[in-house]
Amino acid sequence: MNTAHPHLVWDWNGTLLNDLSLVVSATNVVFTSLGGPTVTLDEHRVRFRRPIAEYYAEVLGQAVDDDEFGRLDRIFHDAYRTGLTTCELAADARTAMAAWPGSQSLLSMWFHEELVPTVHTYGLTGHFTRVDGLRETVGGGRKAESLQLHLAELDVDGASVVLIGDSIDDADAALAVGGRAVLYTGGFTDPARLRASGHPVADTLTDAVRLAREVSSADR
Repeated sequence: MNTAHPHLVWDWNGTLLNDLSLVVSATNVVFTSLGGPTVTLDEHRVRFRRPIAEYYAEVLGQAVDDDEFGRLDRIFHDAYRTGLTTCELAADARTAMAAWPGSQSLLSMWFHEELVPTVHTYGLTGHFTRVDGLRETVGGGRKAESLQLHLAELDVDGASVVLIGDSIDDADAALAVGGRAVLYTGGFTDPARLRASGHPVADTLTDAVRLAREVSSADR
């Protein structure tokens, strides 16, 4: 599939899937398990970052080593799974996917064995040339390495890629492979943080695809 034509990589959580409220709720289950504070949705969007262990440590006011993070990650995902059936796609997700003229794939930092059937449940599998999630047992890391592996499996040159995601980490991953990013304000990150990054920012996924088309055209 090696091609000079632009390829779009979608993020899942907080981008195509509108699960922000569930993520904040599950995160607060983690914090309260250690007697820590709860965070509001807006506070989470301002403070959240990867590696997630660093975010947890900042909020809890204590170091979070690998073993402790593994335990907290299990607590988070147990709470997350209980509410997943309440989540819907972003309002214009299907319209936005249909507006992209080239190939597109999905890369998530959620567990692969759970991601694939969930994407199928929403009826989206046919939109993507490849769907990849995390193949490790503990999450929380940065996305760059996963994106490199994802593109290698697709045989897609990173320079031909635009990634649409909701976090600075998404943008960092795109830059790491020589690609471009468009950041979406409807997810896990405070819009002011996204705009300060210098990357194109969109308030809707439809707008994000329009910007992705513009930046990919400018690079050709």
